[in-house]
Amino acid sequence: MPTVAEVVRRYGPEYLDRFGDRMPPSHAKVLRSIAACRTGELGTVLYRCEDCGKIHAVARSCGDRHCPTCQRNKAEAWLAKQVDRLLPCPSFLITFTLPAELREVARRHQRAVYGALFEASSQALRAEAAEPKHLGTDRLGFVGVLHTWGRTLEYHPHVHYVVPGAGLSGDGTRWLPSRPGFLVPVKPLGQVFRGKFRDRLEAEGLLDGVDPAVWRRDWVVHCQPTGDGRRSLRYLAPYVFRVAIGDQRIVSCEDGRVVFTYRKVGSNRSR
Repeated sequence: MPTVAEVVRRYGPEYLDRFGDRMPPSHAKVLRSIAACRTGELGTVLYRCEDCGKIHAVARSCGDRHCPTCQRNKAEAWLAKQVDRLLPCPSFLITFTLPAELREVARRHQRAVYGALFEASSQALRAEAAEPKHLGTDRLGFVGVLHTWGRTLEYHPHVHYVVPGAGLSGDGTRWLPSRPGFLVPVKPLGQVFRGKFRDRLEAEGLLDGVDPAVWRRDWVVHCQPTGDGRRSLRYLAPYVFRVAIGDQRIVSCEDGRVVFTYRKVGSNRSR
């Protein structure tokens, strides 16, 4: 079966020739690293067998965190660490998504917009949790992971948080659990998120490049209970150390065409 690296080696040079002047340098560097991984271009490591004395030559890996060939062990190590940090209480998976109208400015100003996405969403989450009718505290513990692509590889910036259904009181003396199956209401959470994101974008000087209509529409936030949190972490782990698509999804790579599998949201059927 073809791999991501094979696709990059076959079509990457032409892609860079056509679009390289419009790509962030970091993206072009990733393509070159994946293409060179374990080809010998990055050098060779020699291993000597302790039993028979035979020398084995192994082409070096690129080590790039986006390379699907290199990062499986790192993803597994990250997952084990996060599972070990889970608190003994129900967890929630909360997803904050940027509206489509903001994707162009996000693509052009990634560092500023991704920073705003994390800051606005985490502050909104703490603000809603602090309401007395919810948890009554903003002292939450959560981990967030940025996704920039959807399942069909369209640009789709959003952030996932794994959040325990509890928090510490302001003085740190009481454990405040959430209601069963409920953490915070998503509609007001989306409104607070929208306002804080707008403020951060204005501070970055990027507000003029955004359609004003986006500030009048509802922003999508999802919140769902996920048991003890292990399933959510297993879902997020591959995206911490991999590109948006893994080798197992590539079906064919020929005649200028790459075919890959995907699943629609809410469906388990492969397409």
